[in-house]
Amino acid sequence: MKIQSSFFLLLIAVFTLSACSSSNSPTIQSGDLTLSYNELLHTTIHFDKARQPLVEGFQSSEILRTGKQVLSDFRLTGYHTEQINNKIGHGKRLIVEGVHKDNSFQIEKKVIATAYDAIPNFISTKVIYRNTGDKKVPVEGWNNNRYTLLSIPAKNEQKSFWSFQSGTYPSRPDWVLPVGNDFYQKNYQGMNSSDYGGGTPVLDVWRPDAGIAVGHVDLEPQLISLPVNSKAVPNGVRIAVKFDVDSVSQKKAARFIAPGDSMSTLETFVYAHTGDYYTSLEAYRKIIESKGVTFADPTETAYEPVWCAWGYGRDFTVEQVINTLPKVKELGFEWVVLDDGWQIAEGDWRPNSKFDEISMKEFVDIVHSYGLKAKLWWAPLAADPGSKIHEERSDMLLVNQSGDYQKITWWDSHYLNPALDITKEYHKKLVEKFMKEWGFDGLKIDGQHLNQVPADYGHPKRQKYPEESIEELPDLYKVIYKTAKDIQSNAVVEICPCGTSASSFIMPYMNQPVSSDPLSSWQIRLKGKTYKALMGDNAAYYGDHVELSDNQSDFASTVGVGGVIGTKFTWPKYSGSDNEFLLTSEREKWMAKWVDIYKQYMLPKGTYRGELY
Repeated sequence: MKIQSSFFLLLIAVFTLSACSSSNSPTIQSGDLTLSYNELLHTTIHFDKARQPLVEGFQSSEILRTGKQVLSDFRLTGYHTEQINNKIGHGKRLIVEGVHKDNSFQIEKKVIATAYDAIPNFISTKVIYRNTGDKKVPVEGWNNNRYTLLSIPAKNEQKSFWSFQSGTYPSRPDWVLPVGNDFYQKNYQGMNSSDYGGGTPVLDVWRPDAGIAVGHVDLEPQLISLPVNSKAVPNGVRIAVKFDVDSVSQKKAARFIAPGDSMSTLETFVYAHTGDYYTSLEAYRKIIESKGVTFADPTETAYEPVWCAWGYGRDFTVEQVINTLPKVKELGFEWVVLDDGWQIAEGDWRPNSKFDEISMKEFVDIVHSYGLKAKLWWAPLAADPGSKIHEERSDMLLVNQSGDYQKITWWDSHYLNPALDITKEYHKKLVEKFMKEWGFDGLKIDGQHLNQVPADYGHPKRQKYPEESIEELPDLYKVIYKTAKDIQSNAVVEICPCGTSASSFIMPYMNQPVSSDPLSSWQIRLKGKTYKALMGDNAAYYGDHVELSDNQSDFASTVGVGGVIGTKFTWPKYSGSDNEFLLTSEREKWMAKWVDIYKQYMLPKGTYRGELY
């Protein structure tokens, strides 16, 4: 009997272990996406619409990195499911628990996976690690949603992946690009250079048949990375949401988990899809909108075509701009942008000597006399050494971890700290001056430094921790946008973060996104698709000056994706003969044709079907 009983118990144990790693394992489904856990809390993904498996077997997708080792194996101790109903909607939740024990640590792991009925193929993940041992556990960082996607073999032996990547770098790379056999990009969402950083916290990699997106849905910018690595994977590409403790200050992230204490990850997600990245960004938008984010509806004025005086450069004369207005009006453009070069200095936002003979208000009145609207170029958060603000209000300057003022390279300026109340008030009063006193109808907010700021270490009495400067950057734009709209309900606020990756944290506080110094027509088209996915079909996406497109003449790329058209032409009568943007008679006919096409069809107001291609 003893032998039989032992054999019977062994059968039960074998059956239980088998059940945990097969169809009876902890599983959660969202639409056609199924996420399953095995006895080590590794996961596998099944997507019904993929022609071939997206991943192979179970993978250690959520890990804790300590000072000595990577904790990836946690013995399953239990799981349960529950129905949920919160502000995002109805859904279901799977809670999976496990434990890691060795000679060094004893850590309990709880994974909370959530699926919502209204957002199919989307599963969010939050992990809580609790130290149940008697030794403190050093924390180096964590990874969530770390998957190795399988490649579909190609005839040329290249991996068949494309990607949407949201890292911001001085080289201003494409946001949508192929992933070959020897590819790596970190996509760090913090500062990747003195004045380049930030982005939308979504990474998407797809094959011809299907793809996977990962990211986080926190409503504040977070210093995570979204690495894409095909170098270390012979038959695929590895992606993840990765957090490094060293990227933040001691006050922001614990370096240890003390006995009895816990730490949790951000709420991250995996989303499966067919086609390209468009639907993954739509799903991300639905989640953050459900959490309270509201994207601005564009005013009718945001769709009106734009002429910008930047064709004359910083050395423009007021006479050049005013004398071009009749041609701007004749061709059907409705906005006039006074660009960089009107100010004494960045940080001293007063008109320079160009306006000695005419006040700024008188200039705006002349623009209005032609039935045109006036937009003013401006670089918030920037202060030149020697400027009024830099010298008189240095308490607003951002101090980086090295103890230096953070440099903005293009203007040789320094950052202001957006988290400070005095900085917000300063910008509010500037908007009031520009729009209430001078009469401008809109703002062109410009500069690669707009997307992100570093942590500020120079204001310990005004910030709880250095990263507040990062988290409150969107709040500064909220102040600017609200002030502008309070002054003029039809105000257009354009944010042009020159060449940087689109930041979803800034988008709610503008009603005219822009391709921001595109390097090609490809970028114009793909940036338009990105903004439409993130801000909605009717986003008044401005394709920037047509002179930045291929051959300086590709209006079709802007019009075709439902973008607002613009130009920086100069009029021959008032330009030097060497000006490359001269409006010749031939170009004038061509430009008039495209303005007519744009106004006749007004595609920006249509339904953008980005999921179809």
